Amino acid sequence: MKGFLAPVIYLSNNWISQLGVVLVTTATVFWLFLLPSGIAADNVHPYLGILFFLLLPGLFFAGLAVIPLGIYLRKRREKSQGAYPEDFPPLDLKHTALRRLLTFVGVATFANLVIASQLTYSAVEYMDSDKFCGLTCHSVMAPEFAAYQNSPHARVGCVKCHIGPGAGWFVKSKLSGTWQMAAVNLNTYPRPIPAPVHNLRPARETCEACHWPQKYGEDRLRIVDKFGDDEANTRTKTVLLMRIGGGNGAAGIHGAHLGEGITTRYAHTDDKRQSIAWVEHKQKDGKITRYQSPDVKADAKTEVREMDCVDCHNRPTHVFELPERAVDRAMAGGTIPPSLPFIKKKAVDILRSAKSGGEIPKAIDSFYRAGHAGIYGQRKAEIQQAGQAVQAIYDRNVFPQMNVTWGTYINNIGHTDFPGCFRCHDDARASSSGKKLTQDCNTCHSLLAMDEEAPKILSDLGK
Repeated sequence: MKGFLAPVIYLSNNWISQLGVVLVTTATVFWLFLLPSGIAADNVHPYLGILFFLLLPGLFFAGLAVIPLGIYLRKRREKSQGAYPEDFPPLDLKHTALRRLLTFVGVATFANLVIASQLTYSAVEYMDSDKFCGLTCHSVMAPEFAAYQNSPHARVGCVKCHIGPGAGWFVKSKLSGTWQMAAVNLNTYPRPIPAPVHNLRPARETCEACHWPQKYGEDRLRIVDKFGDDEANTRTKTVLLMRIGGGNGAAGIHGAHLGEGITTRYAHTDDKRQSIAWVEHKQKDGKITRYQSPDVKADAKTEVREMDCVDCHNRPTHVFELPERAVDRAMAGGTIPPSLPFIKKKAVDILRSAKSGGEIPKAIDSFYRAGHAGIYGQRKAEIQQAGQAVQAIYDRNVFPQMNVTWGTYINNIGHTDFPGCFRCHDDARASSSGKKLTQDCNTCHSLLAMDEEAPKILSDLGK
């Protein structure tokens, strides 16, 4: 054995084999530091998975391949030069080559321990962060990142939905991202970024990890605040009782579209999935009904899609508002003081005409200074607060450099600002038997009050 090891020890003292030793020890040490995270996690984070399952094994095996390569090259070189020794000294600590190898391995291992202990946790945490996805690697996604930070899913990591667990979709996402990276570097990416994302992982593998459309959801009260354009910003409320349903046959919104045993397919002729040629509904008993549009016909662009969560909830995270809705929301929440005269009308007008967010506080300040001097003198702090709140609305919804402005991204929930539900439920498309996809309001919700200043139903409910 010693007769075999002696020449190996001797020949391994070359920079190529030593590089292999560094690669092997680096991969091993980093793998050991990452091992607890990999064992503890039910679903390894995709970016942690890059290190754990791809980079580190690749680094390890590359090092194993480089070590014998260096030995072979040195042996061939010395034999060709006639410098290859006929005999080798015994393998003990007096052997210079052995001491050098052990010293090198020890120093490399110690250095890797120090480096790995400092960098591994920080690196994984950083790659786990949403800033890494939204800004560092994908600065082009600034509009989506801004919307994400103000969404109901602001604490759900980007990769949880855009990649999810498992190697298959990780590889698909990286392959599709290759041309995107090239487009960013060559400055040839589209502005705005097209939506919907056609290669997005199915909602049943991401959304339904937390949400369960087949689970029964009781009716829910929804109150919509609206402020008028008059001086008093008159506040009215619309009260809806939403029929969520699900898990109980065809009852409610979820039950009718995604209930147990129910499948809905539709054919769209445009990339934004707004022009629907037909809708096909398969019931629990297997009966299939197709509703054909009288106006939209299938053509070469027609694509057929099986409906899932994101066909209605198409902006579940990256929500862009319209000025009226955004100002109403801010006034209802108090960030824009609703008692400032004409603030609703002025805020919306300024948002519609502004070229940048920075000019908005000054415009609101000038409006009150010039037209409402008494109010301006008494409530300057509230006027400044309103200006900053309106600017914040602009800054998270309008991105001129990406050609993102009001209404650029369609929201399919509801039917007040965009067609939404009425893309299919237009009361015009019908089956061969004449049955229509109804547009009856009471199908999805009960209208308990509409634009009332003091809805009796809210008083009865103690709200």
